[in-house]
Amino acid sequence: MTEATIKDRPEFDLDNQGEQKYCSFLRGLPDRQENCIRLFERSSGDFYSVHGDDAYFIAQHVYKTTSVIKYLGGDVTTGVPSCTLSRTTCETFLRDALLNRQMRVEIWAAEPRKQNVWSIVKRASPGNLQDMEDLLFSNTDMAASPIVMAVKIHIGGDQRTVGVCFADATVRELGISEFIDNDLYSNFESLVIQLGIKECLVQADEGHKDYELSKIRSILTHCDIVITERKKSEFGIRDVEQDFNRLLEEDISIAALPEFELKNAMAASACVMKYLALLADETNFGQYTLRNHDLSQYMKLDASAVRALNLMPGPQDGSNKSMSLYGLLNKCKTSQGGRMLGQWLKQPLMDIAAIEKRQTMVEALTLDSELRQNLQETHLKMIPDLHRLAKRFQRGVASLQDVVRAYQVVIRLPAIVSSLAACETGLPEHKEIMDAEFTSLFEEYTSNLQKLQELVETTIDLDAIDNHEYLIKADFDQGLKVLRKKMETLKLEMQREHERVSAVLNMEVDKKLKMEDHQIHGWGFRLSRNDSSCIRNKSQFQELATQKNGVFFTTTQMRKASTEFKDISQEYERTQSSLAKEVIGIVSTYCPVLEKLNTLVAQLDVLVSFAHVSVHAPMPFVRPHMTAMGTGDVVLKEARHPCLEAQDDVAFIPNDVSLLRGKTEFLIITGPNMGGKSTYIRQIGVIALMAQTGCFVPCAEASLCVFDCILARVGAGDSQMKGVSTFMAEMLETASILKSATVNSLIVIDELGRGTSTHIAMKVKSFCLFATHFHELTSLGETAPYVGNLHVSAHVDNGQGEAGKSRDITLLYKVVEGVCDQSFGIHVAELAQFPDSVVQLAKRKAIELEDFSAHHHHQALGSNGSSNQLQSGAPIKKPKAEDIENGSALIEEMIQAIAKDYKDIAINDGKDGNRAAMLKRVEQVREQYLERIQANPWLKEQLASIYWD
Repeated sequence: MTEATIKDRPEFDLDNQGEQKYCSFLRGLPDRQENCIRLFERSSGDFYSVHGDDAYFIAQHVYKTTSVIKYLGGDVTTGVPSCTLSRTTCETFLRDALLNRQMRVEIWAAEPRKQNVWSIVKRASPGNLQDMEDLLFSNTDMAASPIVMAVKIHIGGDQRTVGVCFADATVRELGISEFIDNDLYSNFESLVIQLGIKECLVQADEGHKDYELSKIRSILTHCDIVITERKKSEFGIRDVEQDFNRLLEEDISIAALPEFELKNAMAASACVMKYLALLADETNFGQYTLRNHDLSQYMKLDASAVRALNLMPGPQDGSNKSMSLYGLLNKCKTSQGGRMLGQWLKQPLMDIAAIEKRQTMVEALTLDSELRQNLQETHLKMIPDLHRLAKRFQRGVASLQDVVRAYQVVIRLPAIVSSLAACETGLPEHKEIMDAEFTSLFEEYTSNLQKLQELVETTIDLDAIDNHEYLIKADFDQGLKVLRKKMETLKLEMQREHERVSAVLNMEVDKKLKMEDHQIHGWGFRLSRNDSSCIRNKSQFQELATQKNGVFFTTTQMRKASTEFKDISQEYERTQSSLAKEVIGIVSTYCPVLEKLNTLVAQLDVLVSFAHVSVHAPMPFVRPHMTAMGTGDVVLKEARHPCLEAQDDVAFIPNDVSLLRGKTEFLIITGPNMGGKSTYIRQIGVIALMAQTGCFVPCAEASLCVFDCILARVGAGDSQMKGVSTFMAEMLETASILKSATVNSLIVIDELGRGTSTHIAMKVKSFCLFATHFHELTSLGETAPYVGNLHVSAHVDNGQGEAGKSRDITLLYKVVEGVCDQSFGIHVAELAQFPDSVVQLAKRKAIELEDFSAHHHHQALGSNGSSNQLQSGAPIKKPKAEDIENGSALIEEMIQAIAKDYKDIAINDGKDGNRAAMLKRVEQVREQYLERIQANPWLKEQLASIYWD
C-alpha cells in the first residue's frame, strides 16, 4: 500500500449527531457468519467504511498501519474503531478477500432519504460472486471459476451414498453427481478437487454431533474449501421438480429424466438453487442446462497429491510462478484459457484415445512454430473473456460497447481460420485433427455469427469508436436522421453567435473566447477572470457562473439555441437508447454461440500453451507413448522435474525410471536426506499427470500406462494430528491408501515408515515409489520379486586430511540401482567434526547392521555358512520364519481393524471431538495388540524405533 493511497483515504461525512446515531446502529448489528467482513457504502458508492474488528483487519492487511483508524462517537476506549477505503482500494481488497483469502463479504447501504436505516444490498462468498462481479472484474480478468457445491449424504446399512449439486454462477449450468463412497469419502475428496470447488454447502449441525458430516467437514477443511451451513429445510425436495422445470431450457420435464431419481443429488440441487437465489431472477428461466458429472472419467487426485505434486500456486511460491505446475504451464493469452488449464490439471483424462488426440494437437503446434506464434501473438491475446461478455448480455446489463467487443471478436475469426487451415507439419494426421477439432468449428461459428457482424456494421457508428463513443448510426433510423439534422443546424447557429460575440468583445475565437457545454447551464461562453471585465454592465451578456477557470456567460440568442439543442439531444438519446436496446437484445440471442466459441478458444489456448512450454523448456519436452490402463510399463529416460529445471541457476540432473509389471512394480529409494529422493519420486507423479492431461513431458523418451489415481503421502507430518503417535499416523495413512488405491493406481510415498511399505507391496500391488531412510526396508526385495531397490548416490572423497578426516562429500543427485552405502551418515559426521567417540560408536553400529544384513541374506539363499559374530561378541539371532509370518499377519490385522472402525477416527486435522475419539482409539489399539507384539521378537524389533506413547 503506497503512502499516496493512505493520503487519498476519504474522510467520514458525519456531523456529531449523525455520528452518535450511526455508532448506535453499528453496536446493534446482528452476529454474522465466520470469516465475514462488512463494508458500508458511503456517498452512493464513492467510498466505503469498515468498523470494529474489520477496521483493524483492513488497517493491518491493506494499509499496513493502525494510524488510519478513527474512533467514531468517542475516544480510543469508548469509540467505534473505523476506517475508510476509496472505491479503487475497496475493489482491490475485495479481489484479495474473495479470491485469495476465502472470506465472505457483506455490503450495507443506507436507504434513500433514510440515512439511518441500513440494509444488506450485496453478498458474496468464494462460490457466489454474482452480486459483486462488476466490482471484482471491472479491470481484471477472472482467473478461476467460482464454483459452489451442496452435499447430501445418506447412510443405509454399511453403504454411504453421496449426492452433490454444483454450479458456477457465472455459467448457466447445474451439475449433479450421486455415487457410493467408502468410509473415508475418498470419491468425494476426488470430486471436489476435480471440480475446483470454492465453497461447499452442508446441513447445519449444531455442536458438530453428526459424525459422517464431521468427516465431510474435515475433507473440505483439508482441501481449503469454505464451508457454509444451511438449514436442513433447504435440502427439501418438495419443490425441486417445478424449480428445475422453470430453470432448464429443455421442454421435457425433469421428472422424465433419469437424474430425477438421484434423490440425494436432487436434495443438494434444492439447496444450491436457494443459496444462489436462481428463481428470484426471471432472466434465468429456461436458460439453464443440467449435466451429470461422471466421477470415473477422470483420474482421481486427493488433497495430499495436489500439494505433493505442487499442482496449483500457493503462498509459498511468492512471485515465482514456475514453482507450481499450473504456473509453469500457464502461458495462456486469454483468461478463459487460464481457467481451462486449471480444470484440465485437476481432471487428467483416462480415455487413451482422448489423451492421444490432445497429444497429437500439441505435437502439431510444436512442429508448426509459425502457426503457434501467430495464434499466440496475433490472435489469442486480442480475444476478451467471451464467457463474461455473454454473462453481461444474459443479465441485461450489456451496453453498445459490449456489442462492439463481440463484433471485434467476430471480424477476427476469418484470420484465425486462415492460420489454422495453413497448418503444415509434413504429417497429414496433424492437419486432419486440427481441421476436425478447430478449423471446421471456427468456420461454423464464423458462419453463425455472420448476421451479428452485419447487424453491427449496419447500426453502429464504427467511426465514432476511435473517440470511445458507442453510438447508433444516424443514417440507420429516419427519426434519428431528422433529429441529427436539427442538431447540426443548431450547432451552426451557436457557432455563428460565437463569432458575433467575439467581434463585439474583440476577443479571439477559441483563444480568448471559448464556447463550452456547461454541466448545469448548457452551451455558453467562457472568458478568463482577467478578460471578463469587458462584459460587465452590458445587458446583452448574462453572467451564469464564476469558476476558477473563468466566468461563464450567455446571450439571449445563445440561451435559446442551447435550450433547443438540449431538448433535441434528449429526444435523440431516447430514440437512440430505444434502438440500442433493440440491438443489444438481438445480439444477446447469440450468447450460446459466443459461449461455444469461448470454450473453443480456451481449448486452443491451453494446447498452444502446452506446445510453447514443451518447446521452450531448458531441454525440450517429448511426446510420451501411452498404453491403456492395466497394460504396459512406466519407462522414462532422463526424466526431470519440470518446475525445478525451470528455476534460475539450477542444473538439473536427469534420472531414468523403470516401473515394470511383475519385476519392479514397487521401487524403494534409499539414500541421504537432501540427496534427491523426494524430487525423484515426485517428478514421476508430475510426469504421469502431465501425460494424462495431454501435455508433453520432461524426458528424453517416455512410455507410460494410464493411471486411475495418484496417491501421494509425503511424511507423517502431512496429515498427522497433534497428540497422535507416529505409529498411529502411519497406520491411518496405510488404511487410507488401502481403501483408495487399486492395482491401476500410482502411489508416491516419501518417508512414511516401515509398516506402510510392506502392506502396499504385498496387498495393493500397484506401481509405487517409496523413498525412505529406513535401510532395513531394502530387504523386501529378497521376499517380493517385484520390489526393486534404488538409491541416490553421493561421492565421498577419501583423501585424508588433517587428523585423518574425510575431506569432501558431494551429493550427485543421481539415482542408481542397489542399496545405499550406510556409512554416508558417518562421513557427514566426520566432515562436521563430531567427537571421535560418537563416530566410532556409529561405525560399530554400521558394522553390526551390515553383519545382520549379510547373515539374513545368506539364510534367505540357504547358505550353510556359520553365523557372523558381532564386534561386541554377541551372536546374531536369526529371526524365525514363523515369527516373520505371524508378525506380518499381526500388522495386517491392526491395519484392517483401523480401516474397518474408521467411523471412530477423524481424518486429517478434525475438530476437538474427533481428536478425542482418535486418541481413545489409539489407546484401544495399543492395549489390544501390545502384548502380542511384545511376544513376537521379529515384530518387536521392526517396531522398536517407532514412538508409541
